[in-house]
Amino acid sequence: LLVTFDCSAMWLKQPRWVVDAFNVDPLYLKHDQQGAAPDYRHWQIPLGRRFRALKLWFVLRLYGIENLQKHIRKHIALAHYFERLCLSDERFELFEEVTMGLVCFRLKGGNEINEELLRRINGRGKIHLVPSKIDDVYFLRLAICSRFSEES
Repeated sequence: LLVTFDCSAMWLKQPRWVVDAFNVDPLYLKHDQQGAAPDYRHWQIPLGRRFRALKLWFVLRLYGIENLQKHIRKHIALAHYFERLCLSDERFELFEEVTMGLVCFRLKGGNEINEELLRRINGRGKIHLVPSKIDDVYFLRLAICSRFSEES
């Protein structure tokens, strides 16, 4: 969402699950207004944190909802474009379904060839991919997240 550092948005179907997992209710934090509004200190582990929401607020004010929707839709479209490129090249396979702007893919074959591919791509310094491994299968993660990303 165009916030460059130290701010993450969480999309939650059931916010109560996060609150239940991270709830911290010592006596010294109790107050008379409890329950009147969501208490976001329960949504993550640390109690003290910088005011990250201000960065997001400025982005929302500057771009507006419609432009943020366009931005997200563009990243999703670019991810699906890259997905089509992978599917059209018999050397590659998708590791998982494309989600939002994230494409998990790999070269068909062993982990070593994918590790080498990552070293070569990241070594060029033009883009940065992140590896992952599930059940001893090594794959690459392309996250479309820059406002400068284009099909080219």
